[in-house]
Amino acid sequence: MNTIVFHPESDPAAIQEAAAILRRGGLVGIPTETVYGLGADALNEDAVSRIFLAKGRPQDNPLIIHVPDASWLEQYCRDVPPAAYRLAERFWPGPLTMILPRRDIVPLQTTGGLETVGVRCPDHPVTLAIIRAAGVPIAAPSGNTSGRPSPTTAAHMIEDMDGKIDGIVDGGPCTVGVESTIIDLTVTPPRLLRPGGLPLESLRQVLGEVAVDKAVTGLLAAGEHPRAPGMKYRHYAPHAPVTVVTGAPDRSARRILGLLSDQAGVICFDEYAPLYAGHIIHNLGPAADKSAQARHVFDALRTFDGTDVTEIFAQCPDDGGLGLAVANRLKKAAGFHLIDADRPLIVGLTGGTGAGKTSALAALEDLGGTVLDCDAVYHQMLRTDPALREAITAAFGPVFCPDGSLDRQKLGTLVFSDPAALERLNAIVYEYLPPELMRRAAGQSLVGLDAINLVESGLDRLCACTVAVLAPAEDRVRRIMARDGISRDYARLRISAQPSDGFYREHCSHILENTCAGPAQFRDQARIFFRKILREIEHI
Repeated sequence: MNTIVFHPESDPAAIQEAAAILRRGGLVGIPTETVYGLGADALNEDAVSRIFLAKGRPQDNPLIIHVPDASWLEQYCRDVPPAAYRLAERFWPGPLTMILPRRDIVPLQTTGGLETVGVRCPDHPVTLAIIRAAGVPIAAPSGNTSGRPSPTTAAHMIEDMDGKIDGIVDGGPCTVGVESTIIDLTVTPPRLLRPGGLPLESLRQVLGEVAVDKAVTGLLAAGEHPRAPGMKYRHYAPHAPVTVVTGAPDRSARRILGLLSDQAGVICFDEYAPLYAGHIIHNLGPAADKSAQARHVFDALRTFDGTDVTEIFAQCPDDGGLGLAVANRLKKAAGFHLIDADRPLIVGLTGGTGAGKTSALAALEDLGGTVLDCDAVYHQMLRTDPALREAITAAFGPVFCPDGSLDRQKLGTLVFSDPAALERLNAIVYEYLPPELMRRAAGQSLVGLDAINLVESGLDRLCACTVAVLAPAEDRVRRIMARDGISRDYARLRISAQPSDGFYREHCSHILENTCAGPAQFRDQARIFFRKILREIEHI
């Protein structure tokens, strides 16, 4: 089939020619403010069947019919409630689809077998003129191959539909960029079935209470029948698998940084693009500009097709305003494979002195992580936490100096010669320390917990995984001597007083071996190691 591209700006006959194709049962790509649609006469079962064939669309996925104004509602819908006319007066033409009971004139082929039909009035002068010229409502799902990102330019439609349909009308780039919002008016309260170019907040201003269907945040289960387009099946997906990272923009950006493979692409807010130098990226728009994100989201998803990218990570806006629609499209593209960057991912690091733990922690920081030094946090708490100070005083008497500092020698004399006293002190410390660590971790996405006694103290229970940094004994001796200016014998004595490698291998989930010539090489090795285990944790 030879697909004709019409240019109404330069060809006055284009609208009539497109309408003629539709009247005789053909398929035409039409522009709207949301995305380009694949149009057919909604009342012609054979024409509608051709839509499903051209798109590879499941037959139970209903189509939306497009009308030029609200006066057409009664022709194709019955029992139209007053709320429909209030919404039409406020938001039509515009990115709003209303689900209403169908009249028999609308074939079940169009509605996916449902007794309801979705109706909208698009805000694009070219398509409105085509509908009026055709004299019939136009069924028009997005003009992409089913499952792929929706088209927002005529060029996108040509990519997917050239040779499959009769014509494509080039009406310029879409101004909204995501499909219409779908509201079901056949239930009480009205139910949002698909977020789109009209924010949920705007609907609630007119309707009051609006429920949100579970399909907005997840996929329907097998056997569940969709009540609107896009509810059941994976949509909007590029060829490479997508992982969506939600949460505050700075946290989601850092979490992505820690997960990137060499062949990964990134969809990110403009401000964070410099983090991903060396990777193929597509800017979604500024973090605060959800209208820009809506215009760019499908372009962003399409960008990676034709590249050698093997996976895609995407930052995701919150659910306010148009963010709900953008987030929905990204999550559907990912098959709802999500990572929550607002949930801190804690990696516990331990190991003996001289093994290279400092370089390993620096590698974790390179990946966007924040290091919490448990010993430093504890000593800060000794100065600032009255509850901890009172608990230590109650157990061991007046061990704090008049200036508020801990008399370490006095406390040491009490506990280091008495195993029971030492155990009592550790119990106090590890009652108060974990809540403080979690408080500090709460503002982060990726946290490295630096703790010599990670396992012994029970702090490993805070961690998604535990990593022991190990190195050959003689390498450790050499590093300690150079670092601390001590003798070989004393260095060996310090190592012998610490847990054995066997202890760490038994009690830690991962082992990071350091046999590198220097800290820079080990830091590079550790980055690769941490990327691997972070991806394991996130099931990538």
